[in-house]
Amino acid sequence: MITATITYVIDPTKVEAFEVYARAWIHLVNAMGGTHHGYFLPHEGANNKAWAMFSFPSLAAYEAYRIEMAADAGSQKAYKHATDTGCILSYDRTFTRPVLDGASVQELGL
Repeated sequence: MITATITYVIDPTKVEAFEVYARAWIHLVNAMGGTHHGYFLPHEGANNKAWAMFSFPSLAAYEAYRIEMAADAGSQKAYKHATDTGCILSYDRTFTRPVLDGASVQELGL
């Protein structure tokens, strides 16, 4: 599994517009075979940072999603919304692999 973590710098006066964008992408990623883990919007602290995380079963599945997304009318509409509203100032995408299973302290071997 591969997880994309996106860190956004958003316009703090346009959080509502960014939330519209976020909700669209949750739907789009899930419809294209991914698992969206949600967007995390400012609440306390920095008012211009937001995060999103979504996973695909493999890098090949993510790459297939990128090809599908580039040709998808809904994706283009979501990008247009972000551009038209100016809600996203910049973003950075990092790929990680999740650790989802817990282990007991005894398994530490100390």
